[in-house]
Amino acid sequence: MPKYIAAIDQGTTSTRCMLFDHAGKVVSLAQKEHRQIYPQPGWVEHDPDEIWQRTQEVCREAVAKAGGQKGDISAIGITNQRETAIMWDRRTGKPFHNAIVWQDTRTKGICDDLAQEGGQDRFRATSGLPLATYFSGPKIKWLLENVPGVRVAAERGDALFGNLDTWLIWWLTGGPDGGAHVTDVTNASRTLLMNLSTLDWDNQVLGILHIPRAILPRIVPSSDPTTYGYTSENGPFGCKIPVCGDLGDQQAALVGQTCFQPGEAKNTYGTGCFMLMNTGTQAVPSKSGLLTTLGYQFGTQSAVYALEGSIAITGALVQWLRDNLGLISSSAEVEQLASSVEDNGGIYFVPAFSGLFAPYWRSDARGVIVGLTRYINKGHLARAALEATAYQTREVLEAMQKDSGVNLTALKVDGGMVYNQLLMQFQADQLGVPVVRPRVAETTALGAAYAAGLAVGFWQNIDDLRSNWQVDQTWLPQMSLQERQKLYRRWLKAVKRTFNWIT
Repeated sequence: MPKYIAAIDQGTTSTRCMLFDHAGKVVSLAQKEHRQIYPQPGWVEHDPDEIWQRTQEVCREAVAKAGGQKGDISAIGITNQRETAIMWDRRTGKPFHNAIVWQDTRTKGICDDLAQEGGQDRFRATSGLPLATYFSGPKIKWLLENVPGVRVAAERGDALFGNLDTWLIWWLTGGPDGGAHVTDVTNASRTLLMNLSTLDWDNQVLGILHIPRAILPRIVPSSDPTTYGYTSENGPFGCKIPVCGDLGDQQAALVGQTCFQPGEAKNTYGTGCFMLMNTGTQAVPSKSGLLTTLGYQFGTQSAVYALEGSIAITGALVQWLRDNLGLISSSAEVEQLASSVEDNGGIYFVPAFSGLFAPYWRSDARGVIVGLTRYINKGHLARAALEATAYQTREVLEAMQKDSGVNLTALKVDGGMVYNQLLMQFQADQLGVPVVRPRVAETTALGAAYAAGLAVGFWQNIDDLRSNWQVDQTWLPQMSLQERQKLYRRWLKAVKRTFNWIT
């Protein structure tokens, strides 16, 4: 009897493989980082071959740590950094270019040109998304127009596109020898190219962007009992296992947090910060700068939609303090440094390093630190960096409540930053609602495991998944309403200082 579900969590800075048991507990974990490549200001790339190599290594290591035997793993789920675009040769598996990462802003000119007719919301009614450098569609267009030989290969039928989920599934299931070229509804909904109503690629949008339909993967459910394909015996798992779960990382966290009812929401604190709210089987158009996206689709059931607010820089700001300024030697030190002062000293740090995402969608914005006086020290800077995460989350939550008409009574949180006590307390203070961390905080990988496990009957239904969810810690608001509002007003004032920097 299989004992585990394997989840591959391919993130922005690292790749992990985790094995989960039936109770949703982590049995083993292996993780390896990959390089961040910055060819020009605003450009961010990854090496797809390096990511595939790291993926194989962590899969083997995780199985070895669990003392795994053939037949122990029932199924494999994938979750991934979304929007990061790769194009490769279907005959060889060789990428035509480095992957263009979700944070990359090189497609601003393409987005501006497309917005000349119909504005930034030209494709919002179809795709649920504004025109922004964030999404995959403009990245595909850039690759087709700027990398020698790609357009010709695409028209010849030899070029494939995929986000990281597609790239890994294709290799896991055979690569050039019949690998499955698929993506799930959640990842497809992040391209700008999928019609929210039909859950298929939109021919009109493809025509406007001059993207050949043949390069795109087949869109499949997030949890697929028919499976996408099987691993090979000479692959990293050493045996034949169905690959049948696929979710973009934030949707995976929504599933891992068991947000299966309309109005339930989660926030993930990682490199960026992402809040999703389940809106049920009907797509809710946003009038407040949020994204309408897919939450998940299990087998033949109706797809579930979500509202999403994306913040580009949260945990990455702590890394910046460490790597670029040298204020700390490890990310864990930021809490101690921030706790060395009683408050932010009057400074606000708006980390619009690659523009502002939700709810503003301002690619012309750049980061600012305001309110500096001679009094300010590195402790205040660290505290302002942490507080920036909480303020940005509040902005997104308020927009989400406005669109949905639902007021949250609590926020479920996950990701690496949720172990920062100072940040979580300040988050509760700014939102005015409890902030709740589950016992298994790595809910992104867990969500991918749940999707795969449901497909093969490892878990019977979502009630099985709900029974696994348990509270680890809750932070209650302690700040007065007057103080909360005063600090927030100043934050909004600081945000305005970031606008129109790139003209």
